[in-house]
Amino acid sequence: MVDLESEVPPLPPRYRFRDLLLGDQGWQNDDRVQVEFYMNENTFKERLKLFFIKNQRSSLRIRLFNFSLKLLSCLLYIIRVLLENPSQGNEWSHIFWVNRSLPLWGLQVSVALISLFETILLGYLSYKGNIWEQILRIPFILEIINAVPFIISFWFVFQIFWPSLRNLFVPVFLNCWLAKHALENMINDLHRAIQRTQSAMFNQVLILISTLLCLIFTCICGIQHLERIGKKLNLFDSLYFCIVTFSTVGFGDVTPETWSSKLFVVAMICVALVVLPIQFEQLAYLWMERQKSGGNYSRHRAQTEKHVVLCVSSLKIDLLMDFLNEFYAHPRLQDYYVVILCPTEMDVQVRRVLQIPMWSQRVIYLQGSALKDQDLLRAKMDDAEACFILSSRCEVDRTSSDHQTILRAWAVKDFAPNCPLYVQILKPENKFHIKFADHVVCEEEFKYAMLALNCICPATSTLITLLVHTSRGQEGQQSPEQWQKMYGRCSGNEVYHIVLEESTFFAEYEGKSFTYASFHAHKKFGVCLIGVRREDNKNILLNPGPRYIMNSTDICFYINITKEENSAFKNQDQQKKSNVSRSFYHGPSRLPVHSIIASMGTVAIDLQDTSCRSASGPTLSLPTEGSKEIRRPSIAPVLEVADTSSIQTCDLLSDQSEDETTPDEEISSNLEYAKGYPPYSPYIGSSPTFCHLLHEKVPFCCLRLDKSCQHNYYEDAKAYGFKNKLIIVAAETAGNGLYNFIVPLRAYYRPKKELNPIVLLLDNPPDMHFLDAICWFPMVYYMVGSIDNLDDLLRCGVTFAANMVVVDKESTMSAEEDYMADAKTIVNVQTLFRLFSSLSIITELTHPANMRFMQFRAKDCYSLALSKLEKKERERGSNLAFMFRLPFAAGRVFSISMLDTLLYQSFVKDYMISITRLLLGLDTTPGSGFLCSMKITEDDLWIRTYARLYQKLCSSTGDVPIGIYRTESQKLTTSESQISISVEEWEDTKDSKEQGHHRSNHRNSTSSDQSDHPLLRRKSMQWARRLSRKGPKHSDEMNDHQSTLSYILINPSPDTRIELNDVVYLIRPDPLAYLPNSDPSRRNSICNVTGQDAREETQL
Repeated sequence: MVDLESEVPPLPPRYRFRDLLLGDQGWQNDDRVQVEFYMNENTFKERLKLFFIKNQRSSLRIRLFNFSLKLLSCLLYIIRVLLENPSQGNEWSHIFWVNRSLPLWGLQVSVALISLFETILLGYLSYKGNIWEQILRIPFILEIINAVPFIISFWFVFQIFWPSLRNLFVPVFLNCWLAKHALENMINDLHRAIQRTQSAMFNQVLILISTLLCLIFTCICGIQHLERIGKKLNLFDSLYFCIVTFSTVGFGDVTPETWSSKLFVVAMICVALVVLPIQFEQLAYLWMERQKSGGNYSRHRAQTEKHVVLCVSSLKIDLLMDFLNEFYAHPRLQDYYVVILCPTEMDVQVRRVLQIPMWSQRVIYLQGSALKDQDLLRAKMDDAEACFILSSRCEVDRTSSDHQTILRAWAVKDFAPNCPLYVQILKPENKFHIKFADHVVCEEEFKYAMLALNCICPATSTLITLLVHTSRGQEGQQSPEQWQKMYGRCSGNEVYHIVLEESTFFAEYEGKSFTYASFHAHKKFGVCLIGVRREDNKNILLNPGPRYIMNSTDICFYINITKEENSAFKNQDQQKKSNVSRSFYHGPSRLPVHSIIASMGTVAIDLQDTSCRSASGPTLSLPTEGSKEIRRPSIAPVLEVADTSSIQTCDLLSDQSEDETTPDEEISSNLEYAKGYPPYSPYIGSSPTFCHLLHEKVPFCCLRLDKSCQHNYYEDAKAYGFKNKLIIVAAETAGNGLYNFIVPLRAYYRPKKELNPIVLLLDNPPDMHFLDAICWFPMVYYMVGSIDNLDDLLRCGVTFAANMVVVDKESTMSAEEDYMADAKTIVNVQTLFRLFSSLSIITELTHPANMRFMQFRAKDCYSLALSKLEKKERERGSNLAFMFRLPFAAGRVFSISMLDTLLYQSFVKDYMISITRLLLGLDTTPGSGFLCSMKITEDDLWIRTYARLYQKLCSSTGDVPIGIYRTESQKLTTSESQISISVEEWEDTKDSKEQGHHRSNHRNSTSSDQSDHPLLRRKSMQWARRLSRKGPKHSDEMNDHQSTLSYILINPSPDTRIELNDVVYLIRPDPLAYLPNSDPSRRNSICNVTGQDAREETQL
């Protein structure tokens, strides 16, 4: 009976008692894998390097221990001298043999063993292929002289029984020089560990003092020992003699007697005359010589070490720190040198930073010009791994700055043809001059495209900025705010790549569809697969859709905390029963057991809604009513191979979305749009984009919003009666980059009924070439005015606008005080923020540090807390200390300098610029998806978790979510001075009647002066007076921007719960990829929309 019971197999893990209490949660998560990152640092040698050399704090402890050992050995020498009884006689044996007690000898032998072992270990870790370089170093030779005799005496005493050998004299006092060397290294590690800016002058003075002390101590011990056969001087007499001699006083009462001691004194004086002037010369060099030319970069170092060259016209501290922090954030770039080639003299702040030991050993500043071959030779440009050429964006004439950049690029290409070039350009029309460069970032292209997407996909600028910054996601982890922990952790996600057959993440999905691989990789590993590239094709495809079949040689691009090569994998059943996402959510956000069972416990496929979804906001429909009575809602599984019938494809090239719109009496609504490529491009090099276009171009007079013409009689935005809210762009001039603001908003995949009218509020009138380019786009207008004029704002329709984009003006980018360049923009935006509370304002600033003044509230305790958090993150060495500012987290402020890291990061990730351009819509590749967003409504809350949302989107529409834009209510305190008033509520019927009467009288006027608009001026004065009378009782009339906080979660964990009003970032497949191959004539007919008078000219 006992045998029969023993043969009964145990219950499977699913039916254990623990699972009866917890449900099937453990069984459901069996396929989950825990990922451990940065496993490349776990080899034995790498761990030793990390502990002894790379890690600042542990290396500092090692240096301190080594310094203490050397001081201890010197102290033991002094103790031996003090305990020794001077013997009579003048035999030379007293020079070679001393009286040393057994305990003292044992201590000295122990110290020698430890010191020699540490020296050999550090030599092994720093070995780079040349053993003689390690052996012939002076510190190593001194270590051998001081340690080896003790070790030999130890071996002789215990093996050959020669006890007297322990009395052999060893010049242990020479360890003071090793202590000086350890002190220098310790000071360098100390500066690296505490991350503080210390002057190199302090280091040099410390080295000078330690050198002087070492000279005196060596002279004292040497004189005392050599006089053992002479006057038998003690240590105090030797000290007295050395001080008198080195001070050049020379009383003569104590003098050396033997010839050996006299010779030693002569030698020490010669050494002092050589060493001390060198130290003083180095001090003078720090003050005078280094700040001038910077010397030359060694040819030997250029051949043995790797370096990159940074060419700039003027070097500012912010630019330098952004480059160094981003460049050295990558582990494999730690051994690189950075050579800065700049024609101007080093700035005071830059000089102070480059004298920090952390940077002084790796950054070399050379004053010179990239147009001179001599200076390029000094920088060893032909041996450089890369050359970064940056434009000066703070100059008034940005075109001139681009011309200088182009000449530098040509000069470098002529001198070093094989050196990879990374060029930053400002104006898009200058791009084609540097097409030969390996990587090019055009500032205005990226800026305007990002600002445009901010209007339809909120906080796109913040999303892209976080993706192109290198971070480990450690920001905000010590904050008590839960949203800051989640936001900081998710900000560590970056884009990486790997070949599919070499990947643990994606190798098992070979032969399966892209959406299947993306969903299951996120479910299993928490990584977000966003794109692929064929081995034989250089084009990257973002979310090519469910019809794309993964190949073993495909290069996969994914978003994760770190790359797969630095990760380790552990099965779910090997770790403890703890959910990683609980560190992000507590309490209500934890999923109950029945919700988890409902989300994964059924495989039934519900009938999906096959209706065409909106291109900007898909709906996640519930199952039918009949199915809800039987079971909980379930989601269709993601198919391994795409089934056309199961995918909700919507032909965005058809007019289905427009059929639902009712006829309108306005002229703008009666226009019919076509889809095709714009016939005119404002500059050479712009990528052709499929857009909504008009069949006939609009006359230039009709593009002017505030002027009537023979075609219409409208003089302001209200008269047009637009159905959708406006998007207003306030810029100084209509540059060619502004064209990239219009194109993403008129892309073919945007439904016609959701197109927002675009109003360009320009300080200066646009030229004809720009009007030629925009006259084919529907609902694009311009007017001449400024945001600091309330009349201009009202005429352009600020009260009917959904978004207002304020572009930084070129004329204000340079100021006597650098950070004052944004002063006018900030004050104007603050005025708009007070007057128009419901208006969403997106602002571009020159300096990211000034974003703390956006939506400024002086007495807001929460803003003060965020300011303290920013300072703490900066002290911890964070490159994204500004990320917790509410305007940046919500995507309402942006600085183009934040995208400088995109060019720096492309040195390690050469695909980042291409992926960013695809996300922003600057480039269009056939079969590649585009970035859009959808908003979570009450009807979508049945999805519950991000994992189920991922599955729903992949199985129904083929979309791939990459993040969440979340808005939470926040009680923000305000003062009496922080009053927000809505201008719309003060409009009265009287003014509207007067406006109708005044319009007929004003049509004949052609002047643009403010005196021609008495009605607007009167209304402006009325609103100003009413605003001044507004009391504290209205302080609760704050808009959503003031009472809420918004932030981005990039690639959140699968268990993250979705909330109401969440905006999900999606990469949607290309609708053109679903067109039937049997109807090629349809694609061709769509593109033929050019006018009869289309011209082939383009502005250069």
